[in-house]
Amino acid sequence: MAKLGNTIATLFVGAAIGVAVGYILATDKETREEDLEKVKKGLNNLKDKFAKKTTDLEEEIYHT
Repeated sequence: MAKLGNTIATLFVGAAIGVAVGYILATDKETREEDLEKVKKGLNNLKDKFAKKTTDLEEEIYHT
C-alpha cells in the first residue's frame, strides 16, 4: 500500500514538472512576466490579509 502512495505522489510531481516545462516553452517572455506579476500581487495581498488578521487576533487576545 505504501508503494502505491509513493507511485501516485511521483506521478503527480512528474505531471506538475511537465506542466511547468510546457508552460515555459509555450509562452513568450512578456506573458510569463505578466503572469508572474499577477501571482506576486496575489501573494502580497494574502500576506497583508494574514498579517492584519494576526494583528487583530493579538489585540483581541491581549487587550480583552
